[in-house]
Amino acid sequence: MTEPTRVKFCGITNLDDAQAAVELQPWALGMIFWPQSPRACDPGVAQEIGARLRREVELAGVFVNSSIDEIAALAEVVPLSLIQLHGDEGPSFCVEVARRTGARVIKARQVRSTADVRDLDRFYTDFHLLDAHTPGKRGGTGEVFDWELANTRLRQEVPLILSGGLTEENVGEAITAVGPYAVDVASGTEASPGIKDHDKLTAFAEAVHSAHTLVE
Repeated sequence: MTEPTRVKFCGITNLDDAQAAVELQPWALGMIFWPQSPRACDPGVAQEIGARLRREVELAGVFVNSSIDEIAALAEVVPLSLIQLHGDEGPSFCVEVARRTGARVIKARQVRSTADVRDLDRFYTDFHLLDAHTPGKRGGTGEVFDWELANTRLRQEVPLILSGGLTEENVGEAITAVGPYAVDVASGTEASPGIKDHDKLTAFAEAVHSAHTLVE
């Protein structure tokens, strides 16, 4: 029996959505700390979410080219168990983030070609994340990349998180094609950027569960 694919609900910006998501027993909730994102989470709100839910779910902070000091300072006030680096951070930066915060590190790469996937082989992080590439944007675009590229990774021992345009309609196919450790969804479960549609959250979680049942 294969291990069930986990769910990471990303782009959480408020406690109501966070609580609704946790009721579906996801692996992780993602809060984005990149000011240019329409899904940016206020650090004060993130503190409240962390205080309420830290014992029930992994809490991921998503950063894009922030300094180590900025990441460490936020991790001191928000109980982040995962740090997702979605910018141009290098391998040594990722190691230092792990050392400074004590959190596990997810290194994300936007994918256009096999070269983008293979570039992740330089990173000895806890997780790799593959996302679709859209010029000028860092995730949450609703775009899908060629999932077959995910299977060209050489460092297969690093758990893979699959992202990019996932919805209740296509996540089953994605899981079959890639067999990821986890799937990551933001725009596919929203009513509008940063605001979750609770019915879509439920439908997505059920689609992931059904995909695993079919694989069995």
